Amino acid sequence: MSIFQRIFKFAQAESHAVLDKIEDPIKLTEQGIRDLKNDLQAAMSSLADVKSMAINTRKQAEAAKNRAADFEKKAMLLLQKAQFEDMNMAEAERLATMALEEKGRQEEEYARLNAEAEQHERMSTQLQGNVNKIRSTITKYENELRTLKARAKTAHATRKVNEQIAKVDTSGTVAMLERMKEKVDADESLAAAYADLANENTGIENEIDAALGDTAKTDAQDKLAALKAKMGI
Repeated sequence: MSIFQRIFKFAQAESHAVLDKIEDPIKLTEQGIRDLKNDLQAAMSSLADVKSMAINTRKQAEAAKNRAADFEKKAMLLLQKAQFEDMNMAEAERLATMALEEKGRQEEEYARLNAEAEQHERMSTQLQGNVNKIRSTITKYENELRTLKARAKTAHATRKVNEQIAKVDTSGTVAMLERMKEKVDADESLAAAYADLANENTGIENEIDAALGDTAKTDAQDKLAALKAKMGI
């Protein structure tokens, strides 16, 4: 599996479990982007070389084309000069024939160079497409890298919170709190029981005092009467 296939799989992942099964997603993506940028530099260097060859070959082809036209003109001038008897016709024809032969060679050179220039230009267009594609891919993954960083930060924070919650539960804190709740409930029940007992004891005492109340009152009245009699009242 290539590095970018793994990046693509990570970008589609939605659960934290997937994050734990692959390499560090941030470092992996950053390395992939660096590799792409290296590929871009190499592609741009090749593109510059091919463009340069296309330009030079096109110039050479045009030069050959111009030379062919120039030799044709020279052949015509030679024949015209002989026609006006400014030079020997045989010599003029000999030189004109040589000029036309050179014209043919230049036309062949133009055809060769033109085909070569067209090939370089096609290759240049293809390389330009590759460069554009790599640039687009780099932009895409740089945007995804920002998203991955945000997701990784959120995942890390969520994991820490979940770990803390898990630690609280496994350390017995929750169980301890439940036991304390049960203890308080038991204490409250015990206090209520003692309160009922206290109320019950007070009720019995009051009942006893009520039963003895009349006797105590009569005895006090008898003592008061005896005291008054003793005093002659």
